[in-house]
Amino acid sequence: MTRTVLIIEDNPGIGELVRMQVTDLGMQAILIDRGDSGLERFRQDGVDLVILDLMLPGMDGLAVCREIRSSPGYVPVLMLTAKSTELDRVLGLEMGADDYLTKPFSVAELAARIKALFRRVDALSAREETEAEAGLLEVDGLRIDPVRRRVFVDEREVDLTAREFDLLWHFARHRGRVFSRAQLLDSVWGYNHEGYEHTVNTHINRLRNKIEADPAEPRYVQTVWGVGYRFMD
Repeated sequence: MTRTVLIIEDNPGIGELVRMQVTDLGMQAILIDRGDSGLERFRQDGVDLVILDLMLPGMDGLAVCREIRSSPGYVPVLMLTAKSTELDRVLGLEMGADDYLTKPFSVAELAARIKALFRRVDALSAREETEAEAGLLEVDGLRIDPVRRRVFVDEREVDLTAREFDLLWHFARHRGRVFSRAQLLDSVWGYNHEGYEHTVNTHINRLRNKIEADPAEPRYVQTVWGVGYRFMD
């Protein structure tokens, strides 16, 4: 099945360059030059990857990325940015981008990043099929359904983003095991950019706020000081 790539880029030259590269990879490319219009197209479904500029008219790339990550299911996001400061890259990753490219970039590097993201998607799909066979996981009032990707705490359903669910499921499948931030980036995000471990902290704080009765005294996702995090043993 042909993959569909949504390109949201307002620079005509860069947009056309990306569109041509996506087409050369044998994928269908949809090019839109506004953030709000791009988000509307994304919500029509049928998109397998979003290549997203940071600075866009109508709605900026960070806002678009945040809306994509709050939607059901998981679609990888490759963020393009003309800015090269660490803060911009971190903001993109914390909003849920899977990877980023700083302009100017080479066509070869763009192709490599696209292929890498789809390898991660394929690996994730295979892993989810295996995990689904295990059925429900229940522990101390927490119930996780990996097939429907639903989470309940004391019979109350909790609305998690795709990344929050992946993080919780990873912890729950390895109860008692301690993971460093770098290990979590590798296992859950699929990359490990040095210096971005605080992205893990942000997601764990959001996850705790949703599943813990008292996020300051977490029952499920516990901190191991100086090392990382673990799920209750």
